Amino acid sequence: MSEGAWEKLAQVTVKGAEHDSRERLPHPQCLEGTRVVLLNHIYGVLDDKSKNRLIWLHGTAGVGKSAVAFTVAERMRCLKVTEETNVEKRLAGTFFFSRKHTNRRTTGRLFATLAYQLASNFPSVKTHVNKTILENPALLHPDGSLRNQMEALFARPLRQLKSRLRDFEPFDENKSEIEHAELISLLAQALRDPDLPVTHILVTSRSELHIHEAMQHEDVRPLVCEIPVKISGQGVAATISLDGADVDEDIYLFLQHSFRKLRSRSPTFPQPTKVQLERLANRAGRRFIVAPTMMKFIDDKYNDPYDRLELMLELASDLLPGTEVYKLYDRILSTCADPTQAYLYLSVVTALADPLPMSQISKLLGPGQGRDVERVLVQLRSIIEVPTDNSLSVNIYHSSVRDYVSHRSNCSLPQVKYTTSPHSLLALSSLRLMVQEIPESTALLDALSELNKQTWKRNSSASEALKYACQNWVVHLSRAPNLWSESLTHAFKAFWNHSLLSWLERQWCLKDLQSCLAILLEGEKIAKVLVFQWLLRLTN
Repeated sequence: MSEGAWEKLAQVTVKGAEHDSRERLPHPQCLEGTRVVLLNHIYGVLDDKSKNRLIWLHGTAGVGKSAVAFTVAERMRCLKVTEETNVEKRLAGTFFFSRKHTNRRTTGRLFATLAYQLASNFPSVKTHVNKTILENPALLHPDGSLRNQMEALFARPLRQLKSRLRDFEPFDENKSEIEHAELISLLAQALRDPDLPVTHILVTSRSELHIHEAMQHEDVRPLVCEIPVKISGQGVAATISLDGADVDEDIYLFLQHSFRKLRSRSPTFPQPTKVQLERLANRAGRRFIVAPTMMKFIDDKYNDPYDRLELMLELASDLLPGTEVYKLYDRILSTCADPTQAYLYLSVVTALADPLPMSQISKLLGPGQGRDVERVLVQLRSIIEVPTDNSLSVNIYHSSVRDYVSHRSNCSLPQVKYTTSPHSLLALSSLRLMVQEIPESTALLDALSELNKQTWKRNSSASEALKYACQNWVVHLSRAPNLWSESLTHAFKAFWNHSLLSWLERQWCLKDLQSCLAILLEGEKIAKVLVFQWLLRLTN
């Protein structure tokens, strides 16, 4: 295979999207003895070699979709396509979407990543993938046609494996509603191809209306195996569900197992009673994410686990369905020295376009807002992954944390009511950092035009915080509510002389500064330069 084409494919593939990547540690998976009925049903569908299926596993945040998907992928990875082969696995490829990583947030690199995994797992298609890329290198561009990528990098390689390939596992949820619909349509189109081998695709998502509508489309619905579904077994109708009554017992088993591990490390810790375990399992509200979060909070190695257990047992038992995890996050925040500051930093971590290490978050926010980042974030270890290595990025453990801080109404702590918008804070912090660290001798237009180029991203002399600021300040600016307030408008007018404002009005027929902002967000270079000039004057 041409090393040039393979190297290009390797460069655009998203390694962190693979189910067992180090980026996704700790890997969510089902504890042995839990989710047995659900998993057996999925395995039964995957063993059906009579037709292609689109298996749709859906449910609210925190019910365990990713853990089920990982467990299924691991099982398929350990199985071979046939008994005779020693190389090809039943697992053709995986792609776990994530809202906290740029390359895993959209479908732009999906099919290139799957093509790389297919060619790695099935050497016989490597030459075909190589030829396809050599003929059309533009297929690897993340902004290219998703339909063309699907056909060239997904469907065609699969056709080469018709006599051997069986399963293709799994996707996890991504963000864009439009991309959801397009992706589901394209996957169904591929599965209807009579020249494809028997192929199964496992898709996990939240139970959202636009996904239901896409799955119900006349061209898609015949292929869909939906979970929760009703199946028949020995003449008795049974319901397999991500959040059915059997989940209570699974959560109980998880908690029992976790407390045994805690006891093995801390022999003096009194094992919870059966009543206490049942109470904790009940507080989880059939959301699997609540149970491991509880355990991380109880067993954080910095506080008395028994005192923390008592705090968890105090959680109300009559919570509204779907609010259990939010109330848990409320309780965790309330134990912080300053809940308001903890909520703000938690919001900042979830709002970052790409994860950053704690030291770089502190640098980005500046000596004022950023001075307590490390001290505060370590108090949130049960919901935020805080690496001991300061060069590694801080990440949230679960997307429900992002949901929690997305609307202040989700948090019942009165202190957070007037917390600063994280996007406003990040936008202004990014602009401040650029003004301070980009050399004055650098031509403004040249500097700004280089912000999104690879040369700037690879500039080793710039800090991660500065690179982040340059690449994402406009993103946060566009999401910051009321950032261009009356006071900021007056500041604009104070630093821009009348002749410049008049020139702008003549150039674009501007009536107010909101129009200037609109031009800025559309990418007009001159507008960026003018804003940059204003910031330089403001800080001098």
